[in-house]
Amino acid sequence: MRRVFLKTIAFACLFLFTVRFACFAETNNDKPPADTASVPSVNAAADSLHNAIARAVTAAFSPVGSAVRPGPAYFEDVAFFPGQAQGNSQQQPTPPVTNPAPPSLGDLGFPTGQTQGNAQEQARLDRRTHMLKIHQRLGLITTVPLLATVLTGGFAGGKSTSSTARDFHAGLGSLTAGLYFTTAYFSIFAPRVPGTPTRGPIRLHKALAWIHGPGMILTPILGAIAFDQKSRGEKVHGIASAHGAVGVVTAAAYGLAIVSVSFKF
Repeated sequence: MRRVFLKTIAFACLFLFTVRFACFAETNNDKPPADTASVPSVNAAADSLHNAIARAVTAAFSPVGSAVRPGPAYFEDVAFFPGQAQGNSQQQPTPPVTNPAPPSLGDLGFPTGQTQGNAQEQARLDRRTHMLKIHQRLGLITTVPLLATVLTGGFAGGKSTSSTARDFHAGLGSLTAGLYFTTAYFSIFAPRVPGTPTRGPIRLHKALAWIHGPGMILTPILGAIAFDQKSRGEKVHGIASAHGAVGVVTAAAYGLAIVSVSFKF
């Protein structure tokens, strides 16, 4: 009851202030205005204040006015309750901003069979690339014992069967042949990709293989015959005498094959 009494006194004071402000506005209207544009704004402010106080008094003495505070319904309510109007505007949900998805290849008219890769073709290509890399590495490694075999060939002569130089030369030749045929395996049995033309240095590389390939087969055979003849104390003769020349030609063709794929021309 005491709270209602205090509210009554407060709103009565506000009402008297409003009446005083309205009378002051009417007094000013009786004078000739210096600026006619300011007169409607003063009257509008007085009416707005009067209406706002009247609604506030009604809401204070109504049964549900103290429980629920209505939002501003008029322009003057917004002027006297800016916080509430701002709160109502902040509570409105903002729609999420969504970026449109980019068009797919199917939307652009490309068939699915042309845009998706073939798993078997890709696996064949990966296996071929892997085997050719091993072929290249082993080919470079093979050049070391091959060059050593050629250099020691001139010291492999002698009548004694226990000649260290002859045995060392034969061991290097066997090592070179083993590495060579292992290197050739990774090139011969690498999967083929149909429709891939052979051009440029690769054509020369494959052409030289027809020289050093048979030479690498023939050189160890001739070397074994020459080794056997030397072991018996005989002079190298017959077909075995071509062992050195065949070995040099084979090594030269092999070196050119490596150079052909090492430089672009």
